[in-house]
Amino acid sequence: MHDWLVPLSDVRFTAAEVDTVAAVYRSGWLSQGPNVAEFERAFAAFVGATHAVAVASGTAALHLSLVAGGVGPGDEVVLPSLTFAATAATVLQAGARPVFAELRGPDRPWLSSAAAEAAIGPGTRAIINVAYGGHPGEATALRELADARGLKLIEDAAHGLGARVGERSAGTIGHAGAFSFFANKNLHLGEGGMLVTDDPELARRARLLRSHGLSSDTWARHRGGEAGYDVIEPGFNYRLDEPRAALGSLLLGRLPEDNRGRELLAAGYAEALARIDAVTPAIDASPGMRCAWHIYPVLLDPDLDRATFRDRLAAAGVQTSVHYPPLHLTTAFAQPEKQSLPLTEAYARRTVTLPLFAHMTAAQQSLVVGAISRALT
Repeated sequence: MHDWLVPLSDVRFTAAEVDTVAAVYRSGWLSQGPNVAEFERAFAAFVGATHAVAVASGTAALHLSLVAGGVGPGDEVVLPSLTFAATAATVLQAGARPVFAELRGPDRPWLSSAAAEAAIGPGTRAIINVAYGGHPGEATALRELADARGLKLIEDAAHGLGARVGERSAGTIGHAGAFSFFANKNLHLGEGGMLVTDDPELARRARLLRSHGLSSDTWARHRGGEAGYDVIEPGFNYRLDEPRAALGSLLLGRLPEDNRGRELLAAGYAEALARIDAVTPAIDASPGMRCAWHIYPVLLDPDLDRATFRDRLAAAGVQTSVHYPPLHLTTAFAQPEKQSLPLTEAYARRTVTLPLFAHMTAAQQSLVVGAISRALT
């Protein structure tokens, strides 16, 4: 294992957070119960949603958003190719077909509402917007497009917890939003996710499907409220457990502070990179919008060799990554007609993700910037 001086991401837990998780284990009740209910209540209030449904992963939240939103076999879903595999995989798992649409541009790496509109066909049932890097992108325009065409807008807000457009939180602009609590996310539980919506029927069906389609859950039966259960429809095992939910409620309390730390680091990168040729920030906070800064991607000049650049940073102890290989060029999601998305492909060839985490120090950031300068010479 590489001993990075500056890792790509990093997490820390306070003694109180560790003690809270330990107390849940000592309680003897680990499956979905009162801590999950409290986490859902707090999360809904935090983002301003009517309903929040805690689930096992961001992938589960996406899948339930689609299925509970009425997407099924024979349907098509428009989405960007520049995203993690789960975004498109859940479309296939719902029985639908992913239709990839172009980015706004290499300097705006999120789904273009104009390209999404051009990709809509007779079979389109939904659009997925991805909050790439924590930027909400064109979520508002995409919601207007979805409403005008009678479609569902699903927000893949895995990167976007804490992002806002005006007074609206990312994840609440669409008909449903899916958040991830994976180990490197702004709110990090190891695994876990949350579906949010203002649609009571979508929320009801998501709650039903997350626990095998049963009419009552284990906690309700444990308290004696239900003697048995019916299987309403075949569902999934998508429940979140109690220890993670208890930790999630605590981490939600410090998320604004953590995100502010990320925001200050992003500003520091932008200021430093303005003095360095050949490397530019890939994301900038737009007027009236707040970015969650989950990752910090940059664009290399086209004539730079990315592999060499990353190797030189690695030699200096700086970990980097690439977000993401375009899905339409991968084996699993390649289209029979060999679709070309030149803006997406141009961005994907040039992007590198720099280290960013809430407690990253000024010294660590200076080390990264110095390594970039030396790598270019």
